[in-house]
Amino acid sequence: MTKTAYIMMVSLFASGLCITPFSMAAPAKQSKTAACNAQANDKGLGEEKDDGRKAFMKECLSTKPAKAGGAQQNKMKTCNKDAGEKGLKGDERKKFMSTCLSN
Repeated sequence: MTKTAYIMMVSLFASGLCITPFSMAAPAKQSKTAACNAQANDKGLGEEKDDGRKAFMKECLSTKPAKAGGAQQNKMKTCNKDAGEKGLKGDERKKFMSTCLSN
């Protein structure tokens, strides 16, 4: 590697222009930490050294966000079940499902 290329690569890395996956994930983690801290404060949990707060923060930070579209899937299941119970088929079932899902 030439000296010029090496210097350019080091300067890009040092200036922060090389974006790594770790730096891209940082804002999401920071916002989750802030949200968990706010919840801990709302619950009246003590200082950072408090075991109750530590346990809450560990649990809060480890939870996965809810899947997008979860409500729609539940609605689909409910409407599908209702249509089955009513014994609807063909066009009647399509019309019922359309109405049920739009509510």
